[in-house]
Amino acid sequence: MKTIFTKIIDGELPSVKIHEDDYCVVILDINPIKKGHCLVVSKQPYEVFSDCPLDIMYHLIKVAQDADKILRDRLHCNGTNLIINNGKAANQQIPHLHIHIMPRYFGDNQTVSVPHEAYESGEIEEFGKLLSF
Repeated sequence: MKTIFTKIIDGELPSVKIHEDDYCVVILDINPIKKGHCLVVSKQPYEVFSDCPLDIMYHLIKVAQDADKILRDRLHCNGTNLIINNGKAANQQIPHLHIHIMPRYFGDNQTVSVPHEAYESGEIEEFGKLLSF
């Protein structure tokens, strides 16, 4: 199945690419949180984080780190949000692994937050046992 990102990588859809190599492209998001919001997109259409081979994930993270430095240096942003929406339930809208890098500024009135929930008495220990590896 072709995704919007596969079509961008294959040149079927236009994009503004700020980096490309054998494993990924970095494009500007067409619906940015802040101008300069970019996406590190794997060239192979891994649907979710856990599908991606570790060596490719290392590369994507390194490229995200480089993009983060460029955003800070050239846009003079005060910080960044890096987000991987991982699966439909996590608001992943395109089933193709990508990392959002969003420039942030003091006083920009943007929030990226998720409500928290509390464990009931003894429940955290149960989750600890269930999830240990």
